[in-house]
Amino acid sequence: MKKIIIFILLGITVFPAFSQEVYTLEKCKELALKNNFQTKNADLSIEMAKQQKKEAFTKYFPNISATGMGFVFDKPLMTTEVETGYPAPNDKVQVDLIKNTLAGGFMATQPIFAGGQIVNGNRLAKAGVEAGKLQKQMTENEVLLATERYFWQIVSLKEKMKTIEDSEKMLNSILSDVKVAVEAGLTTRNDLLRIELEQNRLASGKLKAENGLQILKMALAQHIGLKNDAFDIYVPNLLSLQDLTGLQGSTSLENEVQNRPEYKLLETSVDIARLQRNMEIGKHLPSIAIGAGYNWVKMDLSRQTEQNKNMGFAFAVVSVPITDWWGGAHAIKRKKLELQQAENTKNEKTDLLLLQMQQISNERDEAYQQILLAQKSISSAEENLKISRDNFNAGVSTLSDLLEAQNLLQQSHDQYTEAATAYLLKLAEYEQVTGGQ
Repeated sequence: MKKIIIFILLGITVFPAFSQEVYTLEKCKELALKNNFQTKNADLSIEMAKQQKKEAFTKYFPNISATGMGFVFDKPLMTTEVETGYPAPNDKVQVDLIKNTLAGGFMATQPIFAGGQIVNGNRLAKAGVEAGKLQKQMTENEVLLATERYFWQIVSLKEKMKTIEDSEKMLNSILSDVKVAVEAGLTTRNDLLRIELEQNRLASGKLKAENGLQILKMALAQHIGLKNDAFDIYVPNLLSLQDLTGLQGSTSLENEVQNRPEYKLLETSVDIARLQRNMEIGKHLPSIAIGAGYNWVKMDLSRQTEQNKNMGFAFAVVSVPITDWWGGAHAIKRKKLELQQAENTKNEKTDLLLLQMQQISNERDEAYQQILLAQKSISSAEENLKISRDNFNAGVSTLSDLLEAQNLLQQSHDQYTEAATAYLLKLAEYEQVTGGQ
């Protein structure tokens, strides 16, 4: 009974240590978009642009200000003599005026025309929000592509480790046959040493793959916001890949490039440069504003009397820059040149985007052709290994020939794994640059 209880306790404590979350590629992408710091900063940038847009909108409304002040003089600001009506010397008396004063008021100013600066400022702020959203989309694309890259690199190493394990099993089988041959005196111990060297080579490759897998899992964990690398990924079947190269070329690259956030951001940059030019022009145009206000003043006229004065007022202001046009003309010219630069940059970057899309399309097609070649190599290597093993068992070929055939099969499987993961990554890149993601 005690043994049963001990086994149950061991099962309770040990089982959680071996339980790991298994994440698919889609789950990794979801976590990356949710937890990655780059996407969080992109959200903050959009919120900053929205606040700037709200700030620009307040310029449409009146500017209201209030003022108040009070002062006390150690001596009267004014003095005067007042006749008392009594005979001299009491016929006049000196009176202190304006010794203590309180004043306050408010004023509202409403711009009527500001050279279009308010309207263009709001348009500029709106364009800033759009640019922030496009930047976020580009950031998300980069995060998703990096997630794919980490994921498929991990898949590649895991598949290579499986290939090494299969090679180890095959080598153990060969080792058993060679031991029998050595005991029968049909071969020498040199063959056993050759197999031992081959086992060491596989062990070395397995160790490198395990270390690389650990580093990649740590990198993926940091990328998708996990606290540790105590997780595993779902490895899809790489042997049933379909040819998707012809299914994604139905539209021209010239049309597809317009769906890319990079292209839309270039267009937005041109719009921003145009609005900045208009803003500069508006700085040097006449401005018109109207306003109204109300003031209140309380003054001590003497020790016994005080006077309150209340007054309202309205005004209109017309400001016409004159000498400012001298320097302003050069500033406007500079903004026009910056607009031309933005248009030239858009044209250049658009050509580079098209070139990038064509390059990725070619690399995607090439990657699938590499898969087909790798499949042929596996078939040839399997047939070669079968013949080499039969010849070795028949005594018409050496152990070196058999080990070489086994190495060729391992290399063919590794080649297929690299080609398959490269193809899947190129598919993701192509979908991204054509607006598929």
